[in-house]
Amino acid sequence: MKLYEKIGYGLGDTASSIFWKLFGVYLMYFYTDIVGIDVAVAGTMFLVTRIWDSFFDPIVGIITDRTETKWGKFRPYLLWMAVPFGVMGVLTFSSPEFTLSWKTGFSYLTYSLMMMVYSLINVPYGTLLGVLSDNPQERVSLSSYKMAFAAGGSILALALIEPLVDLFGGDAAGAGSWTRAVSVLAVLSVALFFATFFLTKERVRPVSEKSHSLKNDFLDLVRNVPWWILLGGGICVLLFNSIREGGAVYYFKYYVLSPDALFSGVPAVTLYLVLGQAFNIAGIVLIPYVSAKIGKKGAFILMMSIVAVLSGFFWFIGPGDIVPMMVMQSLISLAAGGIMPLLWSMYADVADWSEWKTGRRATGLIFSSSSMSQKLGWSLGGAMTGWLLFLFGFEPNVEQTETAIRGIRLMQSVLPACGAIASVIFMIYYPLGEKVMAGVSSSLKEQRGEAVRKEV
Repeated sequence: MKLYEKIGYGLGDTASSIFWKLFGVYLMYFYTDIVGIDVAVAGTMFLVTRIWDSFFDPIVGIITDRTETKWGKFRPYLLWMAVPFGVMGVLTFSSPEFTLSWKTGFSYLTYSLMMMVYSLINVPYGTLLGVLSDNPQERVSLSSYKMAFAAGGSILALALIEPLVDLFGGDAAGAGSWTRAVSVLAVLSVALFFATFFLTKERVRPVSEKSHSLKNDFLDLVRNVPWWILLGGGICVLLFNSIREGGAVYYFKYYVLSPDALFSGVPAVTLYLVLGQAFNIAGIVLIPYVSAKIGKKGAFILMMSIVAVLSGFFWFIGPGDIVPMMVMQSLISLAAGGIMPLLWSMYADVADWSEWKTGRRATGLIFSSSSMSQKLGWSLGGAMTGWLLFLFGFEPNVEQTETAIRGIRLMQSVLPACGAIASVIFMIYYPLGEKVMAGVSSSLKEQRGEAVRKEV
């Protein structure tokens, strides 16, 4: 594949990640400390809206599998849904001057609609990986570009959001400063999705173009053991990410002795978050070499085991240990950075394995499960963030009790470590190693060649 196409594909995840990172790191804070929604109510909102939307993802996958246009099955959605994506992102970080109950209802509505629009553009975007190339190593490369550019989008969002909010009046100006700040990032996201549409091309066609029933698609999915394993492992990885990232702002605001400590003019919390994304990129660059040596499954187990151990050690960092915080954050992010590229390339392998086994290809439905696991993990993690803060007695914008501080510390250390350990347990049982997939890929190429010869 041409370099420009890999870059073009990666830009789509830059667009997605700008908002995904804002949701993961700042949305709970926006709801509790800016809008004034109770922390337990906000946690429940995360669960309700995201779980519904998680199950909306397979519906989108089914629709895209049956879409036929001159641009292909999946690319058109990047064109059609880019502007709605940007608009709903801005509305999610808005809050009209109503009573608190009306503000809560408005937040439920906008966040729910945003997650549905996110599905309508991100499921086709993710599925595109499976039809840009049928080469397994090329898919790892594409996935690495995808996640590297995603990390770039995260860095961009984390580096710009607080300066933009301050530019428009800061927290003291209320929700309006956040709305205007997010509007700037929304325009950028829309432009990046358009770039992905124009720079990519769908190539991989199913062995058989015959239509097949929705019932058979679902039966194939339910019987697909590797899919279930990736689903479970993916949810656990996102639990690790969401709890840790969702608690980071609270960790620095209420636990760290000098939360506003500056490093060359950069607040400590911003440096912490940006370092995480920068070392995520380093991990993404590293992972193709690791997976080439020990396979995708081995690389996953090794890296998440390292993540679990380092996250456990994070508990012992004191409130004044700024430098150790940054070092440990960098190491954890380096080890965790390559995990999502591995998962995305594994979903492409699962789609091939399913086609080889059943004779039917449902790329959109299978890839939508990746988005579903991502949202389920974030929904559970986001809800747990709110519920745990409530359970430990957190109150916004006041000095916290020892119990609340302990809970905030757990969300940066022990609890994420548990998610990492659970993901390793799932992956131990993953059956599609390199030898299996080499045979599957060879067989599918032969079948596609025969199909082309018959058409001629």
